[in-house]
Amino acid sequence: MDRNSGKVIAFSAQPGGNAADPDLFQVVRMAEALIFASSEPVPMRRLTEKLPPETDVALVLSELQKLYAMRGVNLVRVGEGWVFRTAADLSFLLARDEVRERKLSRAALEVLAIVAYHQPVTRAEMEDIRGVETAKGTLDTLLETGWVRMRGRRKTPGRPVTYGTTEAFLDHFGLAEIRDLPGVDELRGAGLLSARPPAGLQVPTPPADPGLYGEDEEPLTDIDLEELGLLTPKVEDD
Repeated sequence: MDRNSGKVIAFSAQPGGNAADPDLFQVVRMAEALIFASSEPVPMRRLTEKLPPETDVALVLSELQKLYAMRGVNLVRVGEGWVFRTAADLSFLLARDEVRERKLSRAALEVLAIVAYHQPVTRAEMEDIRGVETAKGTLDTLLETGWVRMRGRRKTPGRPVTYGTTEAFLDHFGLAEIRDLPGVDELRGAGLLSARPPAGLQVPTPPADPGLYGEDEEPLTDIDLEELGLLTPKVEDD
């Protein structure tokens, strides 16, 4: 940052080189330390809180991305957060160390796809789309993976729970945001759809910001969380 003008000066950091602006270079190092030390993607708001006032956080992240672009780890965006990940072309080096997780059933994969593309979605809406009943165990499995979460209640009779994906889902499938999910042409190109899909088949466009609540949905309250077994009931003192 230029102390005289108060403006942030851009620089192109090179491995082993010096930045044109030592102040900005120091802020980039600070952001690097914060992200490196975190086991979870670091959201922009946390970086804004931790970095010096008036820091152009977007610029800092852009420069840090450039710095790591050709290295063994890259800086990537996952949902609203930033995290270091092994470069895609070097992932084979870690293949032997990966934990082999249990494969999801076909029903679970179908439900996961419905949640990803249709969120927020209720269990009844999932069943309407699939045409069959959704077993409780299927949803429990997806909740245990951390890829699906209970996100709210639909403002309809019975107030059914709505489900959506998590940042862990984006991270696992290498998506920066939910809008990066493949469309019909990409699914067909990957061999996941036949060249002649069933008539009337539509792959919906994922929501721009699945974190927002619509007019027909409301957030879960503490009472809802207690009813769903997600929060230990409070014990009132005598």
